[in-house]
Amino acid sequence: MQQVEPGNVAWVLMCTILVLLMTIPGLALFYAGMVRKKNVLAIMMQSFMLCAVMTVLWMIVGYSLVFTNGNAFIGDFSRVFLQGLAANWDKPFTLAAGTPYATQTTIPESVFLMFQMSFAIITPAVVTGSCADRMKFSALLLFFTMWSILVYAPLAHWVWAPTGWLAKMGIADFAGGTVVEINCGVTGLICALMLGKRLGYGQENMAPWNLSYAVIGASLLWVGWMGFNSGGAMGANGRAGMAVLVTQIAAAAATLSWIFVEWALRGKPSVLGAISGAVAGLVAITPAAGFVLPGPALAIGLAAGFVCFWTATSLKSALGYDDSLDAFGVHGIAGMIGTLATGWFAFGPLSATLAAPGGVALLKVQAVGVLATVVYCAAMSWVLLKITDMVVGLRVTREEEREGLDIVLHGEQLF
Repeated sequence: MQQVEPGNVAWVLMCTILVLLMTIPGLALFYAGMVRKKNVLAIMMQSFMLCAVMTVLWMIVGYSLVFTNGNAFIGDFSRVFLQGLAANWDKPFTLAAGTPYATQTTIPESVFLMFQMSFAIITPAVVTGSCADRMKFSALLLFFTMWSILVYAPLAHWVWAPTGWLAKMGIADFAGGTVVEINCGVTGLICALMLGKRLGYGQENMAPWNLSYAVIGASLLWVGWMGFNSGGAMGANGRAGMAVLVTQIAAAAATLSWIFVEWALRGKPSVLGAISGAVAGLVAITPAAGFVLPGPALAIGLAAGFVCFWTATSLKSALGYDDSLDAFGVHGIAGMIGTLATGWFAFGPLSATLAAPGGVALLKVQAVGVLATVVYCAAMSWVLLKITDMVVGLRVTREEEREGLDIVLHGEQLF
């Protein structure tokens, strides 16, 4: 009979803490350093409040919709308010119990659901970078409440619940290339397009207020990502160790790739470029972390740094959209790169079932996953933003935007 393994419990709990660290304070500081001074508190408040809102939603209904058996598209309501958790609170948890896809673990369900909660928290927080400086706080809370239930939950079920349709196809997404990265990137792009450009975009100076904050935030993201990308191993084992190693390699490779391209084209390597490159590499290796070896990780990181430099600068400029802090240009694009690259580079023996060998067959499945994620997230985000606009309105007034969201929305400001 499967037993709870204390070492595995400790490892997954540590990974959970690291992922929470990525949102508060990591992402909060990262974004705060890149907006203008009059909007610093507002963007930090968004990360902080989404942590609270998503926690409660996950407890009430999110976990049930994602990880109960349900059908191929969504879970059911059998675990709302986490009912039934007390029955086997100290026993090892079996995912998809009672189905042919049952997957045993050596950790209690409370540890599993808490680790997954941390992903449900950080995903919408990343999206806020695309709508920075101009979205109403009430609109943000309403939109992401609906989005968590109607976009994040179904997509996470498709990919991570053994009964989900993409999971049955054999998609290889270890830590969220589709569920987190492409999802938040595409949602961010739709938000940016529907909100419109910031006042003065392209004419006024919108340089980051305090890049030192952004560097501290990026550093916390880099460290926290080790837990983000390795906790999915569900234990302190060789797969977790490989995930940590390839995460470090990809992040370093993308940092160098972005910086040297920027240096060659613009004459100077920027601090903003270095931290943006690191995040691009971390994003790109996310779906691959439990499936690839160090060599492919290096290639994935180099590609992500180069491509995301282009999408966050040249492509955004050419198309004219205002993705304020590049959630789409970095997270969305790097997520696509990593998800597709996993299809080609996946090393079968890293999978607990010896499945997911790289090649054309898996690449096709990955492409289906990318396309389904893009289409579903874009369509549903557009619908939910329309509903939000009708109910409370999406954007602050021109006068409020010029004054700054800190004082207008929260009655506080930095001096």
